[in-house]
Amino acid sequence: KGRCLRKPKVSSAARVSQHNVGGRSAQRCLVPTWALFVVEGTTSLSSLPSYSSDTITEEVCREDDVGDGQLLEVTVAGYPVLLVRNRREFRALGSKCPHFGAPLSKGVLRGERLRCPWHGACFNIRTGDIEEYPALDCIPSFKVTVEDGKVFITAKRKVLTLPAVTEHRQSPTSSSSSSARCQRAEVSSPAGVAALVCAETLRQEGFTGRIIMATKEKHVPYDKSKLSKVTMLSNVTRAALCQVSVDFQKQKVHFMDGSSQKYHQLLIATGSHSGFLKVPGADLQNICTLQTPEESSKILELATGKNLVIVGASFIGMEVAAFLSDRAGTISVVEREPFPYQHALGPQVGGVAMKMLQNKGVKFHMKTELCELKGKDGKVSPAFHMQTNIPKVFAAGDVVTFPVALLGGDRSSIHHQQVAEAHGRCAALNMLGRGEELHTVPYFWSTLLGKSIRYAGREGHRGEQSNSFHQDGHVTAAASLNCDPMVSLIAEVLYLGKQISKEEAE
Repeated sequence: KGRCLRKPKVSSAARVSQHNVGGRSAQRCLVPTWALFVVEGTTSLSSLPSYSSDTITEEVCREDDVGDGQLLEVTVAGYPVLLVRNRREFRALGSKCPHFGAPLSKGVLRGERLRCPWHGACFNIRTGDIEEYPALDCIPSFKVTVEDGKVFITAKRKVLTLPAVTEHRQSPTSSSSSSARCQRAEVSSPAGVAALVCAETLRQEGFTGRIIMATKEKHVPYDKSKLSKVTMLSNVTRAALCQVSVDFQKQKVHFMDGSSQKYHQLLIATGSHSGFLKVPGADLQNICTLQTPEESSKILELATGKNLVIVGASFIGMEVAAFLSDRAGTISVVEREPFPYQHALGPQVGGVAMKMLQNKGVKFHMKTELCELKGKDGKVSPAFHMQTNIPKVFAAGDVVTFPVALLGGDRSSIHHQQVAEAHGRCAALNMLGRGEELHTVPYFWSTLLGKSIRYAGREGHRGEQSNSFHQDGHVTAAASLNCDPMVSLIAEVLYLGKQISKEEAE
C-alpha cells in the first residue's frame, strides 16, 4: 500500500496515456513519471513454448534447479526475466533495476523484499512495487506456474520488450482549465526529487487537487547526481518561478514577479547550495561551483584541454576529477584532510580512490587549506513526519535536518537523492493525514573509473579494522569499494531493525 500503486487516481489536470494491458485499461501517469505493468492471462502448458499474438508461455527451468531464497535470471522468448523462489513459492519479475539497470539477480532478498545491489532501491517480489528509493518506477511481475516439476513463465510480449531502464519523461503537469475547479492546492518548492516524489505520491494515493511546483531553475525535475559526472540534460526548459516569501497566516506564497498563490499545504524542499571560496580573487572569471546543468556544461567547456583545480575531495570533487581525467590538460585536487572521503568513508576507501586517480595523472595536494567553506545555517527541522512547527507546512530534502532512527532519533542533515525521495513520499502521505513516519536507511553511491563506492547508514564512530561505523557497540553504517552487494546486505539488516555488533563487523 502506498508503494507505486497499480491503478492510481489521476487528476484531469495531469497528462495520462491509456494502455490496454491484459484486457484491462491501465493508466500511465506521465507527470509525475512512473511505469505501470499489469500482466495476467494463462495458456495451456507444455514442454514447448506457447505463443499467442501478445502472450508467451515458456518453460524456463526445472523446479529443483532453484533453491529456496535463490535469485535466478532466466530467459523468456530471448528476454531476461528474474525468477525468485521464496518459501517454496516462485515469483517472476523484471530482471533489471529501472534506476540504472543493475542486475537484480545479484541483489539481496529478505522475505518478500528485494534490494538492488548498486543503489539500494527495493521492490516487492509479489507485485514489483517500489518499497525504497532511488528508483522511481516499479518492475513488471509475471505469472509463474509449476507443472510436473517444470517451471513456466507467462508474460505479455510488449512488457518483455520494454527497456530495462525507464527514460523518465520530463514533462510538467499541464495547468488545464479543469485544474482551476479543484478545491485544494498543494505547493512544493523547488521541483527537485523530494518535490517530485511528493507530487507523485499524492497522485498515487488518490489526491486529485491542484499541485504546483515552483523553482528558480529553468528545468523540470532531473537527476542532480549526474551533474558531477557532467551528463548533459535535454533542452526542455520552462520559465522559472522563484518564490521570495511565505505568509504562513494567510497561507500564501509570494513570487519574485509579484504574483502570489494560495495553498492548502506547503512543502519546502529548496535544497542546499555550494559553499563559496573566501579568499582574495574568488570573484575572478573561470571559478565555478557545480549546482545546475548550465554550470556542469560550463565546467566541461572550460576544463577541456586546460589546467583544472578542484577544491574539495569528497563525492562531487572526486567524481568530477574522474570524469575529466582524460579531458582536462592537468587536474589538481586540493583538500585539507589527509585522504579523500575522510569523514564519510574513511582513509581505507579514500586512499584506494586517491591511488586510482593518481594513476590517471590527477595530482593531490592533501592537508592543504586554501579556502574556508561555510554551509547554510538556519536549517528547517521537521519531525519524523516531515511536519514543521508551522501548521500546513512540511519540509523535505537537503534543506532539512531530521531525526535519524539509526542514531536513536538524533538529528542529521543528509544531502543525497535517495533520502530526499524518501522525505518527499513521507511528506505527501502526511499531507493526506496518514500518520506515516520516516523509515529509511540512507544509501549513498559513487563511481570512480568504473569502480563502485557504496555507503549505507549514518556515521557513528569508525571501526579500527573495517569500513564500518558504530555507536554504542553496534554498527550504524558500512562502506565498500567494488564489493557489491555487501552494503545492500547490511542496509537491509539495518532496515529490519537487527543489530550487528562491532566485533562481528571487524
